[in-house]
This record gives sequence, structure tokens and C-alpha cells, in this order.
Amino acid sequence: MSTPDSNAETDAPKSELRQWGESLVVAVVIVLIVRTLLFDLFRIPTPSMEENLLVGDYLVVSKLHYGPRMPMSLGIPLTSIHLPGVSFPYTRLPGFSQVQRGDPIVFNYPPDQEPVDRKVHYVKRVIGMPGETLSVRDKLVHVNGDPLPLGQGMQQYWTVTKTDARYQIPRTRMEAMGISEVRRTQDENTVRILATPAGAQRVSQRSWVQSIEPYVVQNSEYSELMYPSGRGYTPDNYGPLHIPEKGETVELTAANWPVYKPVIVQYEGHAARQMTDSTFAVDGERTTSYTFEQDYFFAMGDNRDNSQDSRFWGFVPMTHVVGKAVLTYFSWNHESWLPRFGRIMRPIADTEIFRDQTVMEQISGRRAAGHRPADGAKRTHTRPAAPSALDAGSTAGGRRAALKGAR
Repeated sequence: MSTPDSNAETDAPKSELRQWGESLVVAVVIVLIVRTLLFDLFRIPTPSMEENLLVGDYLVVSKLHYGPRMPMSLGIPLTSIHLPGVSFPYTRLPGFSQVQRGDPIVFNYPPDQEPVDRKVHYVKRVIGMPGETLSVRDKLVHVNGDPLPLGQGMQQYWTVTKTDARYQIPRTRMEAMGISEVRRTQDENTVRILATPAGAQRVSQRSWVQSIEPYVVQNSEYSELMYPSGRGYTPDNYGPLHIPEKGETVELTAANWPVYKPVIVQYEGHAARQMTDSTFAVDGERTTSYTFEQDYFFAMGDNRDNSQDSRFWGFVPMTHVVGKAVLTYFSWNHESWLPRFGRIMRPIADTEIFRDQTVMEQISGRRAAGHRPADGAKRTHTRPAAPSALDAGSTAGGRRAALKGAR
């Protein structure tokens, strides 16, 4: 039997502070569930994915596409704070699609030494798939020997030779033409432009353009910066490199050991060392082969000459994949301090981004039809070993594609 006092206590309204507290707890729980299992929000801080993703773009990243990844460490959610030494096995719930070439993926930066789900977030585009062999020849990506042309909205440096130094690319029309930057060179008749394939084609149509060709880096100092180091690779001439596939068994050799040792040790958690030129030890057992336990991907930035990507640090393990970037829900232009209204709620291109022909094939085809004489042999250029202040800004800042959580 209840007493009048107990009934009064039961019917007493909750204080306003308590109501706010309970609402806050419920909101936090909902946010954690949504951001763990369904979607997450990120902001682009660097230009490594331009012109498709711009600095100041806010992204919706779907975790449903590839399946939500369960927490792998114990700590405060949505922060880097965690309990050292405590980890959980990699577990991913089923998704409704697989990672495909062209997907813009968000992943944890593989070389970091933190627990996987506490590593810095990066965004890149999948270029190479598990089991494929990838190479870059004079800036053109090849997959299993077949060329993969630069896609729509991707950009790289081009060398433009003019018939007369007095002709200039109108700076007021650069953005509309698909050109982000114009640099002078030591030759007054030659400029270097950062442009998309569409921008390069538009420039080639100018009557005063004698030739346009990819700007190819020939700098031996890049060799130690590439993955793996010491092979003479540059960002524009790279590989070939075979991408590991789950269940694939490879013969270990002295030549491929620098490629696969980080995979075996860092991403698959085995103690491994080279014993002789042809024998190796994995978890204390002598072997000449290894079977990979998960899929790996080769990811590159859309802004090819301003992106720190798989060419520099290697493969993206499936355990590190967070989700697929599907939507730009907001975009802020930090230069004009205004929103980019045309990019709000804009879907992000994926597999359809690639083109059938290279820029040079399209330009040559147009000229063969009588528009302009064919170009001469392609030139290569040497980039200075020590970049200028402008280069330092575009490479040191642009090669990082770390994402910051949207707030």
C-alpha cells in the first residue's frame, strides 16, 4: 500500500536540469550508434582529391556499403584517447557491396602505429584491386598492363609550349576551363599548368598552343620516399607492384620481401624475418611462401601531383577501410568565407569517373582530323631536388589527405 508521501514523490515532476541530462544521454547514444554502424561525417582539410573533393567539403561516409566495422580498441568514442594494450579482433558486419575500383574510400592511415581504429583518417580513390599488378609509366597508370586514363575531375601537371610567349591563359577563366594553377618555367614559351583532362583538352584547342604533354618527374631523390624505397621509383614512373589478395599464396624472394614484409608483420601480425636469399621465417617456422589473410587495395589521390598515397606508403588493408564517401552534404570556401552552394548535397562520383581514352589520345585524334599538326616526341623534365616555397606548400600540405571529424 502506498502512502501519500510516496505518491507525491512519484508524481513530482523531474527538474529541468535532469530532463536536459537525460535528453543529452539519449542523443549521445543515438549519435554513437549511427556513427558506428551507419554513417560518419568528415571534413576535407587538404587538396589531394581536387577537383572532385575540395578543401572545406563535408562528407557523408557510408559504413553500410562494405559493412560496419566493429570497434578494435577500448577508449573514448570519436577521439584518439584509448586504453593501451587492449584490442579486439577485427570484425565487420555484412555490407551490401564490395570495394570497387573508383570508389572514394575513407580509411585509417596504415603506417600509423596506433590501434587501427584510432589512426588518422584518410580519403583516397581505389585504383588497384586485390590480385592485380599496378604500375605508373610516364604518369599514366597501368593495371595488369592495360592503361587506366586519368578520370574526370582528376588533375595533374601538364607542360604547355606556346608559339609566342606573349599569349597567356586568362586567369579569370582558369576555373571554368578546369585549370587550378599556372606556373612559369625557365623557358618563356613554356608554362606548367595543373589541370583536369577537360582543362588540358581546352588548352590544346587554343590556336597559340604548340604542344601540351604530361609533366613527368625525373628526380632520383624520390627513390627513398617511395614504397618500397630504393628501387628508383618516382610518383610518375612507379612499379610494377603486385597487390596482395586474400587467400593468395606467393613465393617469397629477396626481390619481393621489401614489398610484403610490412604486410606480413604490421597488417597481419606475424613475426617474420629473412634468413637467406630464398628462405624466410614466419612465426618461427622456416618457409619459402606466404598466404595472405585479407584483401589489400592501392589507393591514389585525384590530385595526382599533390597526394601522399599508396605510391609512398603502400597498400590499404581491408581492416583499415572505414567506409565509402557517398555525399558532400556541405562545402565551405575558406578564401571567400562563403558556402559553395553548388556542392551542397552533391553525390560523389565513383566507378563512372574513369574515361575510355587518355587525354593525349583524344588530342592526337582531334589533330589527326585536321585541327592541328601532331605533337613531337614527349619531353620529360627534371624537378629541382629542393622544392620552392610554393612547391613545399603544395606537396607537404597537399600530399597529406588526413580527414578531420566534422563538428
